[in-house]
Amino acid sequence: MTLLKTADWSGATASALKQHAERLKSVHLRDLFQENPEQRIHQFSIEQPGLLVDFSKQRLDGAAWTELKRFAEESQLQEAIAALFAGKAINETEGRAVMHMALRGTAEDDYRVEGQPVMPGVLSVRKAFLAFADQVRAREDIRDVVNIGIGGSDLGPLMVTKALRRFSNGGPRLHFVSNVDPGHMEAVLANCTPENTLFVIVSKTFTTQETMTNAHLAKAWMAEHLPAEKLVGHFAAVSSAPERAQAFGIEPDWVFGFENWVGGRYSMWGPVGLAIACAVGSQSFEAFLSGARAMDLHFRTCPIEGNLPIAMALVGIWNRNFMGFSSHAVLPYAQDLDRFPAYLQQADMESNGKRTTRTGEEVGHETGPVVWGEAGTNGQHAFYQLLHQGTEIHPADIIAFQQPMSDAPGAADGHRKLLANAIAQAEALMMGKPEADSAHRKFPGNRPTTFMALEALDPYHLGLLVALHEHRIFCQGVLWNIFSFDQWGVELGKVLAGQILSDWASQSPGLHDASTTALMLRFARPEN
Repeated sequence: MTLLKTADWSGATASALKQHAERLKSVHLRDLFQENPEQRIHQFSIEQPGLLVDFSKQRLDGAAWTELKRFAEESQLQEAIAALFAGKAINETEGRAVMHMALRGTAEDDYRVEGQPVMPGVLSVRKAFLAFADQVRAREDIRDVVNIGIGGSDLGPLMVTKALRRFSNGGPRLHFVSNVDPGHMEAVLANCTPENTLFVIVSKTFTTQETMTNAHLAKAWMAEHLPAEKLVGHFAAVSSAPERAQAFGIEPDWVFGFENWVGGRYSMWGPVGLAIACAVGSQSFEAFLSGARAMDLHFRTCPIEGNLPIAMALVGIWNRNFMGFSSHAVLPYAQDLDRFPAYLQQADMESNGKRTTRTGEEVGHETGPVVWGEAGTNGQHAFYQLLHQGTEIHPADIIAFQQPMSDAPGAADGHRKLLANAIAQAEALMMGKPEADSAHRKFPGNRPTTFMALEALDPYHLGLLVALHEHRIFCQGVLWNIFSFDQWGVELGKVLAGQILSDWASQSPGLHDASTTALMLRFARPEN
């Protein structure tokens, strides 16, 4: 975004933030709460309809928070937000706008890219793929839908489909194949029958190596069991290369495209979310979009004070750059949301795992943290020991839902226990246990958390939650002076893998280092 000012990491505000951080490193959260607990909760929490974000257990005080907001203002963060929503080519290394918000927009939003309205096309494609999804759900012969994709064409739809399990209402079973390891496809097809299975192949170019390898495996499996004339009704595609999809054998009306201003990991709001729509139906999918759009409107119009994505971005910047915490744990207290940490891992680390500034120099500060996590309460019996008593501090987001995620008998009691654990962990990480009869039983506390409380794990609130994180990631990229919407780091390994395959095919050792050459010889294909 060379049209905008970049954050000044050597200026007076950054220097003041470093001083605040040094001061607060010796202050315990227990003491911060004792000063004025009611005011603290009010100052460090933001509530929107259906969502409370309480970051009062972060190692911040009013002076540091004021300076962080000043840093956002001086970095022209709100101007960057305006450029994003105006459809400017903020993905400069690829020369593209970033307009995934349009995929959940309505006609009145009037989103434009380079001055051209995009909502008519978005709404037309949305109507078509949602109608197709409802037709799939109505087909008695389709009991299984297999989504074949990778990265953004897999993780987002998989996460949402699992999270919205309770909203399937008799729809088909959903399966996801992403890994080029043939064992992944084999494991999925073991639970399917050819005549009752629909494959959705998701690849923007229809050339993605892993996806197309698996697509051909699926086609071969179908051809082994069904006559050629019946294959057509068992394949659909999401691609911006319809001619390639049709050459594969997919009917033109069963190919749904999207524009190049939609990045892969931000694409599930459009036809890439076809599997989601097949799982939950068009009505629930529309509610999912509606929740995300509500967050878009809040993010776009709310000033820095009270803006949820900005607040979460500033907390993340504070922890990463000023407190020196290198990782970030995501802890959803909902089993149905157990793929959310993996989804955020990709969204965050692929976006902000960068070392080059927007103007081409190497950054002089830390950027994206390591993102990881697991569903509670399972994580409590895995890695929480390290969170509580480990030698390093790992800030965490704890996510909980007011309403139970099950209607089964006894579910209310189980949900009450789940919520008690979520709240207790945030308290324990903050307070610790300084007095004990043994050093082994002492807990230092002072471990920062943000508690996110949503009304329900339903389509609307899930959309709200995901869009919140999308915009938080964007804000952090702006503040770090990096481009969040390319992913050149994904390319190098893919190129080299292609070279190794070529060397194997030609029975040539190629030009590689000694270790790589030895590994190639060890794993050379039997036919070579």
